[in-house]
Amino acid sequence: MELTQDKLRICLRVAFASAAGLLISKLLNWNFGVFFTVYPMLLLGMIPVLNRFIALQFIASSLLTSLEIMILPSLLHNWPPAFTVVVFCLFLGRFLLMAKGPLMLFGASGCVSLSIMLHFSSYEHFSLTDMAIMNITASVLSVALAYIGYAFLPNKEPLVTRAAPAKSNNQIRHQALLGAIVATVSFTVFQSVDLVDSLSAQVATVLILFPMSFMGAVESGRMRCIGTLLGCALGLLTQVFLYSHYHNLVLLSLSFWLCAMVFARWHVKEGVSGIGFAGLTTTGILFGQYISPEHDLVYSALYRMSSMTIAILITLCCVYLVHKILNLFPSTRHEITS
Repeated sequence: MELTQDKLRICLRVAFASAAGLLISKLLNWNFGVFFTVYPMLLLGMIPVLNRFIALQFIASSLLTSLEIMILPSLLHNWPPAFTVVVFCLFLGRFLLMAKGPLMLFGASGCVSLSIMLHFSSYEHFSLTDMAIMNITASVLSVALAYIGYAFLPNKEPLVTRAAPAKSNNQIRHQALLGAIVATVSFTVFQSVDLVDSLSAQVATVLILFPMSFMGAVESGRMRCIGTLLGCALGLLTQVFLYSHYHNLVLLSLSFWLCAMVFARWHVKEGVSGIGFAGLTTTGILFGQYISPEHDLVYSALYRMSSMTIAILITLCCVYLVHKILNLFPSTRHEITS
């Protein structure tokens, strides 16, 4: 796909907002830097336009998720079965919104933030209050940075939108249940096993569900594997160039900006959420969450390569089984699997 002026502006907006989020979070020593790097990517990379309705969806999703994560773990941590049922209902509501369409961003951003926060909340050394505050702060900051990006780099041509294909009620139920069940299985596994350093794997198991079909998940999983491997490789190459200067915020931010530009360009040329977007979010997680003045990203990048691949393969097996089971029932049958 040709890289037009407007597509180049998308790349610049994504790279600017995510790099600015990284720089601000590191300067102010805020925890959960992954929120500040990945959220701008979701907002500017997944949605081709920014308006009040989009901004309100994004912030409202963050507020709701933060409220849920403040209340539910403290109330239900002693009753794992009840906690699991509630988490399933939360994911089901979000995947229903994604399947129906108009509130797709609310559902998608909610799925990502909920999975991240549930992952962190299972470890006692993470503060739920701090996490909720940082989640809301990152969402508001991402919207502000997105508006700044659009103010300085507006689209030159009017956006051409395509009407979403009509879906039957059976198809909507199939897609919502498929996403919610597999996301809940992922939640259960990551709650049961000590995988505190496996955030990329946790997020990957949710992101590959966004096509909400078996064949879509297979293709998404394949591209996410490739994109994550490339993102980790580029992160390692960046670490080689930074060497012992990774604590220098200016050099770190510039390096991250370059990485984000590489994958943002790939993403817009693909025209879909594929290898480029997977590499983009991988670098966002690596730089936002795992690099600090005391730690480089070498171990994190190498660990991500293996853990994410295994997580995606297991998730795809689960998607296949759930897809087949749902097709056994007339009310959730989805004959078209592409």
